[in-house]
Amino acid sequence: MPPPPPRPARGATLNTASSRFDDRARAADGDWLDDQQLVDEGPPPLRTTVTVERPRSIITRNQSPDIAFDRSINAYRGCEHGCIYCFARPTHAYHNLSPGLDFESRLFAKPDAPALLRTELSKRGYTCKPLALGTNTDPYQPIERDWRITRQILEVLAEFHHPVTITTKSDRVTRDIDLLAPMAAAGLAAVMLSVTSLDPATARSLEPRAPAPHRRLAAIRRLSDAGVPVWVSISPVIPAITDHEVEAIVAAAADAGAVGAFSLAVRLPLEVAPLFRDWLATHHPDRAARVMSHITEMRGGKDNDPRFFDRFKAQGAYAELMRTRFHKARARHGLDQRRLELDCTQFRVPTDQLALF
Repeated sequence: MPPPPPRPARGATLNTASSRFDDRARAADGDWLDDQQLVDEGPPPLRTTVTVERPRSIITRNQSPDIAFDRSINAYRGCEHGCIYCFARPTHAYHNLSPGLDFESRLFAKPDAPALLRTELSKRGYTCKPLALGTNTDPYQPIERDWRITRQILEVLAEFHHPVTITTKSDRVTRDIDLLAPMAAAGLAAVMLSVTSLDPATARSLEPRAPAPHRRLAAIRRLSDAGVPVWVSISPVIPAITDHEVEAIVAAAADAGAVGAFSLAVRLPLEVAPLFRDWLATHHPDRAARVMSHITEMRGGKDNDPRFFDRFKAQGAYAELMRTRFHKARARHGLDQRRLELDCTQFRVPTDQLALF
């Protein structure tokens, strides 16, 4: 089947301070429905292009002491959501593309991922451990609507009774409840849904083509009602931009049925730092210096601390205050009681696959 044609990347503009973050240019795509309207037409939208990537293997393994999982799959490179703080932006440099606009509009899809996964899981000696989806770019970004690679990956994992965790900020994940609900009932699936702000204007500014906050909360409710355990990820927390919302987000997620919560402070690796500074200068010039002062305090005087054991652990008085507030809110709403544990004992290679090896 030929790949779907490219479609407009609404909201994408030039990588300059004057137009890169022009709100008039951030037209609503299918993830920003409801009452999102443009005042002006703004510059003509650029087109999202999707290049087919043919990797030889699909499971990425890591030995990082800072990460709870040791294997993951990313069906796509680049992400249409356009989150200004996204730590994955620098990976586009490997393709000689910019971590700015190119990361949002020049995407890569891996349609062979399900077949590659089936082959890798069928190999003798494969040891089952939870597999993470959405560790680098969102598995339910808008192009998943047409390509459906994430869904096909879930179909393979369900067939093999393989545990999976999904991290996303899209309510499109509810499309796959028919797969996730029975997997969750067997202890094989859990979802982490990211909610960074409850304010639509703040969310649209930070994450211009991700679903609105109320749609993410509704997704938590739908997944929870279907028996799929959902953790809310309040990540990243941005000083003087979203930090005041931590307690409200925890409360809203608990009301929606979340079973747990976790949170991380913003970090700005490599090219993300200048992009974020540009965004601050455009959207929050009155507090840009204060925001960056807090961030550098948390990262040992730098924009980012990349060292193992330290990169996810913010330091300083501000960071300690945020941790205390989050832990108290989480305990108040009972979201600190459940650990994420999935069952690896049910893994099996289907009989028809065994015959191939």
